[in-house]
Amino acid sequence: MRLILLGPPGAGKGTQAQHLVKSYAIVQLSTGDMLRAAVKAGTPVGLKAKDIMARGDLVPDEVVVAIVADRISEPDAANGFILDGFPRTVPQAEALERMLAEKGLALDAVVELKVDEKALLHRVETRVREMTARGEALRADDNADALKTRLEAYRSQTAPLAAYYQGKGKLRTIDGMAPIADVGKAIDAVLKTAAGESRSTSAAVR
Repeated sequence: MRLILLGPPGAGKGTQAQHLVKSYAIVQLSTGDMLRAAVKAGTPVGLKAKDIMARGDLVPDEVVVAIVADRISEPDAANGFILDGFPRTVPQAEALERMLAEKGLALDAVVELKVDEKALLHRVETRVREMTARGEALRADDNADALKTRLEAYRSQTAPLAAYYQGKGKLRTIDGMAPIADVGKAIDAVLKTAAGESRSTSAAVR
């Protein structure tokens, strides 16, 4: 099972990814974790990324895709993977598709968690009030203003991926405002359908 989880900050992607990792015996691949691991391992592409980051530059798409390519070739990704934090833009999605095609692979589904942004902001504001009342420390980015900035970045850069994958017939949209367990069941249902469609396509090709 190879998939992408889409959704704005606070949509619950991390929680659902943990459920999917356990249910499908697949790995969750974070772009940041993969970059750090490649740099630490001293792989050719990791060394390239290290030089770029040392200059303070953004790691270009082709380097990130190369790191993803190396990572999904490892044994623990044989059953599949969930991409976390990548792709963020349509050009990155196109580069990912080319890389997977070169490996004879394809995404099974792109699951979008649809949420109400006003409700997300309300959740954060409520959590901040409760944590403050309990005397708990807050993260620097754990506030409504920071979330608004992240939501704006998501809308401008990442939200267009929904239309891109809709055009590819890969997008499955879930109500992310439902209870966590219900969201998990809905994702399981769409993945079961997607898996059936993938098997039918493979049989037709043969």
